[in-house]
Amino acid sequence: MSKPMETFALGDAHLSISNALALARGEARAVIGEQARARMEASQRMVAELAAGDAAVYGINTGFGPLCTTRVSAADTRQLQTNLLLSHASGAGPAIAPELVRLMLILKAHALARGHSGVSTTIVERILWQLDNDVIPQVPSQGSVGASGDLAPLAHLFLPLLGLGRVDHAGIMQDAADVLSQHGLAPLSLGPKEGLALINGTQFMAAHAAAGLDRMQACLDLADLAGALSLEARLGSERPFGAALHATRPHPGAVYVARRLRGLLAGSQIMASHQQDCALVQDPYSLRCMPQIHGAARAAWLHLAQTVVTEINAVTDNPVVLDSGEAVSGGNFHGQPLALPLDYAVLAASELGNVSDRRSYLLLEGDGDRLPRLLLSDTGLQSGFMILQYTSAALASENKNLCFPASADSIPTSLGQEDHVSMGSIGGRKLHRVLDNLEQILAVELLCACQGLDFRRPLRSGPILEACHAALRTVVSHADSDRIFATDLAQVVTLIRSGRLLKAA
Repeated sequence: MSKPMETFALGDAHLSISNALALARGEARAVIGEQARARMEASQRMVAELAAGDAAVYGINTGFGPLCTTRVSAADTRQLQTNLLLSHASGAGPAIAPELVRLMLILKAHALARGHSGVSTTIVERILWQLDNDVIPQVPSQGSVGASGDLAPLAHLFLPLLGLGRVDHAGIMQDAADVLSQHGLAPLSLGPKEGLALINGTQFMAAHAAAGLDRMQACLDLADLAGALSLEARLGSERPFGAALHATRPHPGAVYVARRLRGLLAGSQIMASHQQDCALVQDPYSLRCMPQIHGAARAAWLHLAQTVVTEINAVTDNPVVLDSGEAVSGGNFHGQPLALPLDYAVLAASELGNVSDRRSYLLLEGDGDRLPRLLLSDTGLQSGFMILQYTSAALASENKNLCFPASADSIPTSLGQEDHVSMGSIGGRKLHRVLDNLEQILAVELLCACQGLDFRRPLRSGPILEACHAALRTVVSHADSDRIFATDLAQVVTLIRSGRLLKAA
């Protein structure tokens, strides 16, 4: 019998990054929590009272942005919310990946279920229906400045609730109205504040951050693996990874990576073969300083992870309906808390690629003994792995160009009402571009390191690194002569992205 799918209670349970990804990938199912449902219903009643009252309440009975002082009659409040989605669906650029869209839907549904947004349970139930039935909106990648939330992408995300926009349904792009009709459903009518609650929020930024953290964690683990393999191929020393040394400068990331490297190198015949009579005094920094460099990148990852966990369990729309019945117009939608650590993570991921490329370069130098230059026994007529490192260098340089912090920029919008913006959405998109390149840079190092390890036979590395080497050799054979190395690189990148390499190790 198959194991029943885990259910997550939106609004009641604490959402972790792994929970969010499991829900987005269909590995778990979301429902509205019982207590969350009661809070949502109470919050909706409060908003209805505010909409019918005499006091001006932003976004409930007034216009938006610079129109915040323009009163809207009770009869027009529903049209106001519909018009909001229509006008704000002004995004540009290619559509984001379906998994990111699903993640955005999960994060928004959980935020609304907290019961401080004044929306009906019907809205969240329709969002969950879309997830359960694989009805995924088409969301453009550009248009958010990360200030009043991710306005444009969120507007596109929720057009299908109104029977508008395009959706990917079971792999086919269709009009949302047609898909609703196929399932016997009518478009929803938005009540007071519901449109505003849907498009105010940081779910575009947060989804990119959460998915990026998952990818970056894999890259951090792969960087340790690739670095250890390179160290073995170069006959480097493990002494810089000793626990006593790192106790004298106990940065948690460095201590953790040093411990991992000791574990990866444990039981290595190669390491033992040169401990007594090695003439080298020190290894280059890219080998010797892996705990410090990789560990600092892990610190950046942790900073972003802690921020994201807070953010995905927060209420990020505006105004926020408090338990007292008061609707407070504040700045919970502003993306700055995410924007800064996103830029930090971009820099850290870029540095992982930078140091990986240096290790690939070291391997190409050979050692004048068993490790040949350019990692082929017969060079001159053949170029060996030379141009693979060119590719790695080009990608590392491209990543450096992406390191200018998006959050360093701001440009006024909304006729000056929104006079400081975070640009966190751009930081989130850049993180994935850098990770795309980093995966390929690490693939180059893995190719070079495994080729180098072959020249140390019959000596063997420890069991973990040998498992990694064997997994790579299932998709790419040892190179005895020049060939189209782009094919090898593509195979290893696929292996990395499948997760099989880390699983084997």
